Amino acid sequence: MQVGAVFPFPLTEIGSDPATLREYVSAAESVGYEHLSFPDHVIGVDPNRPGGWQAPYTHESPIHEPLITLSFIAAITERIELSTGILILPQRQTVLVAKQTAALDVLSEGRLRLGVGLGWNAVEYGVLGENFGNRGRRIEEQIALLRAMWAEPSIAFEGRHHSVPLAGINPLPPRRSIPIWMGGAAEPVLDRIGRLADGWILTGGTRPEAVAGPLAVIRESARAAGRDPADIGLEAWIRVRPGDQSEKLELARAWADVGATHLSVQTTGLGYTSPAEHIAAITDFRVAWDADGA
Repeated sequence: MQVGAVFPFPLTEIGSDPATLREYVSAAESVGYEHLSFPDHVIGVDPNRPGGWQAPYTHESPIHEPLITLSFIAAITERIELSTGILILPQRQTVLVAKQTAALDVLSEGRLRLGVGLGWNAVEYGVLGENFGNRGRRIEEQIALLRAMWAEPSIAFEGRHHSVPLAGINPLPPRRSIPIWMGGAAEPVLDRIGRLADGWILTGGTRPEAVAGPLAVIRESARAAGRDPADIGLEAWIRVRPGDQSEKLELARAWADVGATHLSVQTTGLGYTSPAEHIAAITDFRVAWDADGA
């Protein structure tokens, strides 16, 4: 099981300046983390809008754009995998995402893993000019178009929501296929993961013993689509603090036992307000994990 870290979100917990980003990322890579996830939100909503606003972040919460930020991270790291956790794909233009992710994969020498999801923020969709109501249907076509554009220098694509009349992006990603993982836990999403995705990202709040049913849905959908369920990865997120890691190591082993291929540790929501606190938490866990030999 590969072990990675989730960059703290929103940035009010750690700071948004380049030096802080460099410090955290360098610490994560140097201590041995294998992947780094970065979250996505384009805008924050002002609570004074008509109807108000209830959410963990607002327009006053600093949030870096993930693909830009992962490009910065690619330039200051050597081996750590770069993951969007999670890019809200249907609120973005698909061809532009194909171009941006291909460029990031080229510049990082094949280190990108694209985590995507539907999101929940209808206001954000509206501001970006995209339809919140049909986002589930559109994401399936988006995935097909992304893979087609990454694989061939020129494509002809006609779908319900996209039309590409013999055009392409250049340069193409070095692997011609960037892994696409999906987040979410609703049954239509689980079915979609089984049919289309390279992996399932569980962003927190779920216990290992609760995933048997959802995994069965994913695997059945994979088999029905002619895919091998064993090819679909599983990433679980857990929160960690500095200090005794025995409980968290037990939880990590439990995730490995139910088939997790990736584990991501996060420190968001624990009251930390400085880079040093976040770095201490991820460092303590990684050192304990390596010493445990799990």
